[in-house]
Amino acid sequence: MQCPKCHAPMHTYNRNGVQIEQCSGCRGIFLDYGELETLSRVESQWGGQQAPPPP
Repeated sequence: MQCPKCHAPMHTYNRNGVQIEQCSGCRGIFLDYGELETLSRVESQWGGQQAPPPP
């Protein structure tokens, strides 16, 4: 997969069960629908704090 911004290769990482695609060139992060909310929820449960509500 290529980055839509700079066309460098993308690498996939697994974080708390969520697949995160990150560009090796511009270091941009790309998430599928709902993944940001999932990451926020899991991270807040781990830290014992709730994530702030979306703007």
